[in-house]
Amino acid sequence: MTAILIDGFPPTEADLHYLALVNYGAYTSFRVEDGGVRGLEHHLGRLDAYAVALFGEPVGEGALRAHVCAALSDRRDAWLRVSLFSPEIWSRTPSARVRPRVMTSLSAPPPPLATSVRLQVQTYAREEAHIKHTAIYGLIRARRLAREAGLDDALFADADGVISEGSSWNIGFLSGDTVVWPQAPMLAGVTQILIDRGLAGVGMTSVTRPVRTADLDAFDGAFLCNSATPACPITAIDGHAFQTSPEVIERLAAAWASNRPEPIQAR
Repeated sequence: MTAILIDGFPPTEADLHYLALVNYGAYTSFRVEDGGVRGLEHHLGRLDAYAVALFGEPVGEGALRAHVCAALSDRRDAWLRVSLFSPEIWSRTPSARVRPRVMTSLSAPPPPLATSVRLQVQTYAREEAHIKHTAIYGLIRARRLAREAGLDDALFADADGVISEGSSWNIGFLSGDTVVWPQAPMLAGVTQILIDRGLAGVGMTSVTRPVRTADLDAFDGAFLCNSATPACPITAIDGHAFQTSPEVIERLAAAWASNRPEPIQAR
C-alpha cells in the first residue's frame, strides 16, 4: 500500500481532483535505510531548485525534511517519493508565483530494475531534461516500445546519435578503470553523483564527454544506475553486445555504498 500525505495531511477530494487533471510539477524519490538516505542533501537541494524554477518560490530544506519525517513516522525502511505541485496553476492560468505544496508517497522499497538489461536506442529527449518533472508520458511510452521490440528498456540519443540518458536512469560506459559519463542535456541523477564521489576509493576514475552510438565499440562495458538500482550491467545496446565485468559492477556498487545514509531529522 502507498500512503500519501499533502503538506503532512491526508489528501482532500479537491487535491485529488487537481492532481488527476493537471500534470505540472517535479519530484525526487529515494530509499530510506535504517532512518537515513544516501545523498539526501542532493535530493532536497534539487527539489528546492525545482520549486524556484517551476513555481517561483522555494519550499526550504527544513520544511522538506519535516515533510519527510512526517511521512515516515516511525518507519525506518521505506521508499519515498516527494513531489511538488500547486492548485493555483492551471493550463489557462499558469502564471502564479507561489510556494508549492509538498506531496509525499510512502511505499515498500522496490527491487532493483533488473540484474541485466538490453537496450533499444530511441531518438528522444525529455523536455527541461535537467529537471525531474512529472511529465513522464514519453518515458513510459519509450519503455513500452522497447519491450514490444523484445528488449528491456530505452536509451535516448539525439538525431546525431549523441547519447544522453535512459527512461528512468543514467548510463555510464566503462573503459578500463574509467567511467565515461555522457555529456548531453540530461538529468544528473543522485546515484550517478554518489557513484562518482566514491570511485577513487575503489581505484577508479571518471570523465564526462560526448558519447555517440557510433562509439560503442570503444568501450569494455556499460551500466545503468538510479536510486533503486546502484549498478546494473548492460548486456546489449541495439545490436552491440557488451561483456561487462561482474567485478567492475561490484566496484561501482561499492563506490555508491561508500556514501553512508544521511540522517533525515530537520536541522
